[in-house]
Amino acid sequence: MLWRRGNLTMGILLVTLAAWVVFEKSGYTLLSLVSNVLLLLIGILFLWAKSAAILNRPAPPLPELYLSEETVNEMGAFIRAHVNDILSASKDIALGKDARLFFKVAGYLLLTSLVGGLTDFLTLGYTSLVVVLTVPALYERYEDYIDSYTILGYRKMQQLFECDKHRHKVWCFEQWRCGKKKWSFLVLS
Repeated sequence: MLWRRGNLTMGILLVTLAAWVVFEKSGYTLLSLVSNVLLLLIGILFLWAKSAAILNRPAPPLPELYLSEETVNEMGAFIRAHVNDILSASKDIALGKDARLFFKVAGYLLLTSLVGGLTDFLTLGYTSLVVVLTVPALYERYEDYIDSYTILGYRKMQQLFECDKHRHKVWCFEQWRCGKKKWSFLVLS
């Protein structure tokens, strides 16, 4: 629903674009930026606290930061349950019990490897954010056109695979390609 709030979406896109440009052009990494910002913050708070003690002023206001035992136990149980599920699925894959899941995982890992070889993590993250924020808005705006062409393509693929079932691969493909019904991508009614 974020794409319906145009100003907020545009603001997020512009801030991430600026961050991406800064990181790409400067060669700065996210880890070094975070550590430098935290170093600066700790330095400022330390100097503020020391100068406040010398000048008899109040110390910097800091919230009480602590984790209760109940919160830690809940997080631990949540993480433990999910890690156990992943380990169980990994065991099933490794022992050959779930071939379908093996091929899914292998495909996703291969896809991740290919995409990772083409780009760096920062560019991939920015591109993913742009896609996530713009594709739903475009689909909502042009839903009728996208749906009609998707259905048309689905039916054509069904015809092609139906011909494949009858073992007339070459003849059906030629008939499908050169058939009487021509694809009309330019007509948008």
